[in-house]
Amino acid sequence: MITIGIDPHKSSLTAVALDHTGHQLGARRFPLNAGTLRALLGWAVGWPQRQIAVEGAHGLGRGIAQQLTATGEHVLDVPATLAARVRLLTTGGGRKADTHDAHAVAQVAQHQQQRLRVVVAEDQTVILRLLSERRDDLTAERTRLLNRLHQLLRELIPGGADLHLTADKAAALLRGVRPATATDACRRDLARDLLADLRRLDRRLADNETQLRDALAATRSGLPEIHGLSVITAAKILGLVGDVTRFPSSGHFASYSGTAPLDASSGQRVRHRLNTGGNRQLNATLHTIAVCQARDPGPGRIYYLRKLAENKTPNEARRALKRRLANVIYRQLLQDQRRSASPAA
Repeated sequence: MITIGIDPHKSSLTAVALDHTGHQLGARRFPLNAGTLRALLGWAVGWPQRQIAVEGAHGLGRGIAQQLTATGEHVLDVPATLAARVRLLTTGGGRKADTHDAHAVAQVAQHQQQRLRVVVAEDQTVILRLLSERRDDLTAERTRLLNRLHQLLRELIPGGADLHLTADKAAALLRGVRPATATDACRRDLARDLLADLRRLDRRLADNETQLRDALAATRSGLPEIHGLSVITAAKILGLVGDVTRFPSSGHFASYSGTAPLDASSGQRVRHRLNTGGNRQLNATLHTIAVCQARDPGPGRIYYLRKLAENKTPNEARRALKRRLANVIYRQLLQDQRRSASPAA
């Protein structure tokens, strides 16, 4: 089996082919353009028994990895951290060159093949991730705009505006403003411009929620049935997790989400500490769900109160609930995966 390692860049990629003993059979650099895929496959045609490893197949190497997968190639995703470790050990001092990088990627694929993710065609979860990221951008822009509008209204109106400001509330306040100076007139005009921008962002956020709702319905996921998960929250989880089968167990999923405490035991002392690693976006989403479940009647609140009765602090009880929620979400995602894979689906 020949292994081809690919080190992708923005404008080019470098490929190195290794045989089963690790001997380099060839290396070539390809510029990224419309003919890259054809040129790469033409170079590799001499090795029909091959597998291809791409560094960062879900990042910078996403484009070429997806194109190769679409042609039926067996493509592996090699994390950049693993390739960097191999390069450090094999080239002495970690000297960096594109051929060294591609060589290290191929070596990782040869020795860690069973632990690497196989690249699959992008599905509905990628659409959800893209729409969720777009919503995060729109929300951040709306928050920045509201802060600026609050500042202008505070300078125009004694006492300023309500913290929960909306476009309609801002419009009503601006209608009552009577500028006494040219400076205040400028402030009012700027506030009107910001108000128009606010209405535009509100419309885009509403459109984005509709798109998320349609994309989530296409997955037929049961996540929205869990208390505390809105359409937006469920869509974010599906977009962040992707293929849930890449996690062998609920413990691996909890570690990925940063909800599994880290063992910090020493000698006879057994203790755990807070996990500040993992996917922090997913962790923040689980925190939001835990807050909702701890507040509202239901199994989540019963579990939260039981932890409080065990002399846990509110933060510790909420973290325990997050860990339990990670298990619930993992099981639901597995159930969704099995249902979509069944012939009846």
